[in-house]
Amino acid sequence: MKLFIAGHKGMVGSALVRRFQKEKGVELALRDRGQLDLTNQKQVFDFFEKEKPETAIIAGARVGGIQANNTYPAEFLIQNLAIAANCVEGAYRAGVKKLLFLGSSCIYPKLAPQPMTEDCLLTGPLEPTNEAYGVAKIAGLKLCQYYRKQYGVLFYSAMPTNLYGPGDSYNLENSHVLPAFIRKFHEAKVSNNSEVILWGTGNPQREFLHVDDLADACVFLLGLNNPPDWINVGWGEDIVIKELASRVADTIGYTGNIVWDTSKPDGASRKLLDISRLTVLGWKAKITLREGLRLTYQSYLDEMKSGQLR
Repeated sequence: MKLFIAGHKGMVGSALVRRFQKEKGVELALRDRGQLDLTNQKQVFDFFEKEKPETAIIAGARVGGIQANNTYPAEFLIQNLAIAANCVEGAYRAGVKKLLFLGSSCIYPKLAPQPMTEDCLLTGPLEPTNEAYGVAKIAGLKLCQYYRKQYGVLFYSAMPTNLYGPGDSYNLENSHVLPAFIRKFHEAKVSNNSEVILWGTGNPQREFLHVDDLADACVFLLGLNNPPDWINVGWGEDIVIKELASRVADTIGYTGNIVWDTSKPDGASRKLLDISRLTVLGWKAKITLREGLRLTYQSYLDEMKSGQLR
């Protein structure tokens, strides 16, 4: 099987490469951003026509946390729309047999019932702080659903919860909550700072999934003959952000004070995925948050030492 992983240099894409390298009979077709601009329609169409992969996973995306989403909503919308449209249409034209599009839990309404089932899609307004990204991911999901309906191709989507792990972005302007915590607590420990200031109230609840578990779920989903149009991928439990901050501080060995800047936004109060459909199909995550934090902090140190920290 020839497999194209779009966005293979990112955190998710890197995990997919590591996982699929273990699978027998898989030939990876990989291009970095300098070789293939996923927002450029001609480049994407030409790539698919030349390489003709049998399978594709669309993991490439413009991503970031609350600050990045608030600052660059137009870019988040247009770039992610372009990536979805170019990859889905390009794959269809080239005869790709299976395509798995990776979305996000932010496709679901801000006030969706918790935990969020797949059926709550488009039943209410999105969380404003990441609406642009969410709209783009909904469009990608719907493209796969309607190409499958109209053309009979096996294009479908996975909606992962908040991800973390090796290769994450620790740029505080763009990073998500967990890598931001890791960087802030590590730097405070090294500098012997007496306090760390974190955004918001610390009261929201979030679910976290190690990226290697997501990669394993993708292997499982690509093995299904008749998968649902979209399916949630998560851990199944969430944690209060204040508790997460304490766990990250403990993992790193930071013993100072944690101060919450309540002038900053919290985002949605809770975003827990209902993973019952995936569980019934036979897959469940394995890496606990405690173990995942330990592994991720070690990868942070390794990446910093090697000069590869993003």
